[in-house]
Amino acid sequence: MRVLIVEDERKTASFVRKALLSEGFAVDVVHNGEDALALAAATPFDALVLDIMLPGRDGLSVLRALRESRNTTPVLLLSARGQVSERVEGLNAGADDYLAKPFALDELIARVRALGRRAHGPSHVVLKLADLTLDTITRKAQRGGQTIELAVREYRLLEFLMRSPGRLCGRMTILEKVWDYDFDPGTNMVDVYVRRLREKVDTNFEPKLIHTVRGMGYVMEIRS
Repeated sequence: MRVLIVEDERKTASFVRKALLSEGFAVDVVHNGEDALALAAATPFDALVLDIMLPGRDGLSVLRALRESRNTTPVLLLSARGQVSERVEGLNAGADDYLAKPFALDELIARVRALGRRAHGPSHVVLKLADLTLDTITRKAQRGGQTIELAVREYRLLEFLMRSPGRLCGRMTILEKVWDYDFDPGTNMVDVYVRRLREKVDTNFEPKLIHTVRGMGYVMEIRS
């Protein structure tokens, strides 16, 4: 599952992010409502963890804007107040679940998993490009009916590329999204993993799906 955390308290956001990453989720974090709306419009997420008390545009306003734009991504609301009226208002605005602060990380993880199970049937959790499929729940990849064995980081790289078909993915972006680095380690780690993934996904198959854009990064797409 790819989850967007919208939380202005950076320490809380960091704790939640690390907890979800440790459970195998792909995680993005923003700290205000405007950035949340922009990212949610550009990226298909499986769930949003949305704090109500945000600077500028608050969480309820973000939630209403999402639903008005027909974005049906499941939303778990977070609030420090925990008042019944606020909870009702959030659920009426289109939230799928509600969790009061302070919360146990184990409970938040369980609720996010539950949102994914309730909201998505198999057609929503299986990514597909040509004859390559990736089940984001079971983490099984197949091409041409053959199972592809993936290490944890190879799986995260493939999921990221398949969620961005036709989009140029630079090395720094891949480091941020797949390795959670906000710096360049000065190695060819990304190239090594892309090469490994290409051997598994493209060798002995047609059409080739992972392409190098020299000096810029990689793109996953069907080319004629």
